[in-house]
Amino acid sequence: MKTIKKQNMKELIFMLTGLLFTTTVLSQTFDEKYSKDVQSIDAIINAYYEVISGSSDDPWQFERDKYLHAENAVITRLDDAGNAAVHSLEAEYIPMGLNPREDFYEHELKRIVSKYGNIAQVWSAFEIRKTPETPSATRGLNSIQLHYENGRWYIDSWTAQMESEQNTLVQEFLNAQ
Repeated sequence: MKTIKKQNMKELIFMLTGLLFTTTVLSQTFDEKYSKDVQSIDAIINAYYEVISGSSDDPWQFERDKYLHAENAVITRLDDAGNAAVHSLEAEYIPMGLNPREDFYEHELKRIVSKYGNIAQVWSAFEIRKTPETPSATRGLNSIQLHYENGRWYIDSWTAQMESEQNTLVQEFLNAQ
């Protein structure tokens, strides 16, 4: 009986050590893999658009997207009437994971950045395309809030509103100096 308990204890210690090692290695891998994405505001906003964009054959980049965002990031989408739907980053992934991926490219049209110390506000107009090269009339505006901590940028929240006939926010933004 004692040898069985010793064997089980050794196996448990071995498994826990392996889990700790794997977690440490994966954590380092994420930092090494995506560290360039978070070194500057331009880099993180470029990565922000890259993770959502791709062909139907490309896998979703959930791991990379999660790395860009702060732990409790908030996503807000405004409808044509200005009503807000607010949710977490994880909730954003649910419909994406449940449905087959379609060709989808979010192409940035213009960016304005305001930075004060370790916080930044990015206004970013975009259009949604079916191919990377084909312009589209489907446009929107993102308001992206970030903070700088521990040598990198994090996306804290973003709010998106699509352009409509009643709301020409993108055209107004593109025309602004």
